[in-house]
Amino acid sequence: MLQKRYIGFLNTPFLWKSNSVANLNQFEIVSKSNKIDISIDETLRLGKYVERFVSFELEQHENISILAENVQIQDNKITLGELDCLLLKDNKPIHLEIIYKLYLYDSSVGANEIDHLIGPNRKDSLKEKITKLKEKQLPLLNTPQCENYLKTLSLTPEDISQQVYFKAQLFVPFSNQDVQLKTLNSKCIVGFYINRNQLNQFNDCKFYVPKKKDWLVRPHTNLKWLNFNEFEIIAKDYFEQQFSPLCWVKFKNGELKKMFLVWW
Repeated sequence: MLQKRYIGFLNTPFLWKSNSVANLNQFEIVSKSNKIDISIDETLRLGKYVERFVSFELEQHENISILAENVQIQDNKITLGELDCLLLKDNKPIHLEIIYKLYLYDSSVGANEIDHLIGPNRKDSLKEKITKLKEKQLPLLNTPQCENYLKTLSLTPEDISQQVYFKAQLFVPFSNQDVQLKTLNSKCIVGFYINRNQLNQFNDCKFYVPKKKDWLVRPHTNLKWLNFNEFEIIAKDYFEQQFSPLCWVKFKNGELKKMFLVWW
């Protein structure tokens, strides 16, 4: 399964190109191979799990060397924040923040497409993440505490380019799947989402609810699929918990799609 997850991660596009969003520079990399041969701690949450994939991907490139990862910057035992990765690319130092997100497009939120992207449970958003990057995560590099750490690597903040490695899967409303993105990468759209009222429209479909790590994976057929009645019972439980799961749907014609079932 690790291999399928790694391929799914590699095939996830970057959410924007260059610095077209909030002047945040996307790191540029072309993957050399889709084979992976490391072991990863299965207890890691999805974000940290993806960081191990990025690390492995970076290490395949001769012009890239990782200097440090997951660096805790502290002030008198109080953690100010963490640097995801410090690396050299073509001998130039880069501070890289690694982000992998799944967002749903809801045009009722905010005024533009960045505002419209929210987390499946409406608890986070792309706008909040960009604000956190701009106001907390990237400025950490220029704190005196971080400067002290950088000295141990013979670096100064002025030497270092700050970039993001921001990949995402996007989901649009089932009732409006022709959403056109202008600023963000439309190739990130990989599926749709439905609510409780739309569930009956899928009564001739089969369903599978992957584990969270398998949210990375492209749907495939060799699984134990649930019929509509079985899925409806599970769905009721998710609605009561107010949790929006990612599901794989198999349509009658054999087509496979990713779908979020939202409780809101």
